[in-house]
Amino acid sequence: MAAVFRLGIFRIVNNNAANKLLSNTSDLKVPIRGIAGKALRCVESSPPKPAPWPYKTKRYTLLNYVYDKTTPRFDQNSKIIVVEGPIAAGKTKLAKELAEDLDMLYMPEANLDMMYVNDYGFNLKELDPQLPESCRSFDIKDFLNNPRHRLTATFQLKQYVVKYSQYIDALAHVFSTGQGVILDRCVYSDFVFMEAMFRQGFLSKGARSVYYDLRKNTLNELLRPHLVIYLHVPIDKVQEKIKQRNNSVEVKSSALTPAYLKVMEDKYKQNYLKDISVHSELLVYDWSDAAEVEVVVEDIERIDFTRYDKQDLKMKDWVYYLEEEWAVLRHTYADKKDNLMMNINIPRFDVPELITEAEDARIAREVIRNAPGMEYQYGYNPNMGDSGLLFKVGMRHRHTLPLIERKFP
Repeated sequence: MAAVFRLGIFRIVNNNAANKLLSNTSDLKVPIRGIAGKALRCVESSPPKPAPWPYKTKRYTLLNYVYDKTTPRFDQNSKIIVVEGPIAAGKTKLAKELAEDLDMLYMPEANLDMMYVNDYGFNLKELDPQLPESCRSFDIKDFLNNPRHRLTATFQLKQYVVKYSQYIDALAHVFSTGQGVILDRCVYSDFVFMEAMFRQGFLSKGARSVYYDLRKNTLNELLRPHLVIYLHVPIDKVQEKIKQRNNSVEVKSSALTPAYLKVMEDKYKQNYLKDISVHSELLVYDWSDAAEVEVVVEDIERIDFTRYDKQDLKMKDWVYYLEEEWAVLRHTYADKKDNLMMNINIPRFDVPELITEAEDARIAREVIRNAPGMEYQYGYNPNMGDSGLLFKVGMRHRHTLPLIERKFP
């Protein structure tokens, strides 16, 4: 590793022999060029690509593979980028600006509204008055108001699940359309919140153990991002930014203490960034005073994502030599999401705060089943306007999370 300082920016650069080419590089089925910003794409002439595959509504079968290959859709920007950093660092603004400049899909930070809002737009939080306390919704606003609540552990596990689900959607999008994706945080970094909560006593040692069982059982199914951008902001500056954006829930929160923020910062730097940089490219910026997006784009354009050395772990997740291998991955993320989501089922019944009483669960199930759009499978609810039920067969093959941004009152 070598550190290069430029205009107040700290960039992690790989200095090993990763750029040596193997003799069979012409057979490498992978987008190997560097990422190109808007200005550079205007200069370059890109060959026409197949139309995006409608992975949300149409399966990708063996028959489809015969005439619809995966790699022809790839270009230099067919990559996954994650913007990371502490609370109020400015991640969302940068991620949106990068998505626009790089012509990528922006996915907002995964939040539980993506889980609570059903396919017909009904928010299941509205059912809380009818539900037992142990089965009511509990999201980021509730945590910030009462971090020592019994449902905090359940909340954090659900946060992981929704990030896992979103990352599968991101992979499905890249493989099916060729368009890159910009994520505001991701499933790989979620543990920094778990550790901060645990260190402050917001959840138990048992809940932490279940969390890491879940993480171990799911992450090996994914491909790591091509690039992680970390925005460093000192803790005192983070607190200042929280006050400046004036979200009352954050400002008054008993959770966002200097100790909590310090654990997050330490886990980001000592664990997450150290581990992810082995497999992904990494850019680290001092974001105390936000820079222009053009500066970040220029740095991204300088990165060589070409990796041919089999001994080099960087980009290893994305190196495949056969079109069939890419097709299998595309099929897995686009059509087998439900199978991947089954990996979240961890048979642990030794943590009381994660156990719901049988009667409470029965009541919740009945209430939810009678909610708008929840009586039948999606597409089969006449009371929600679904029609042509006599001629419908089968069910939707995947559930894609809605792109709902987190909002505070």
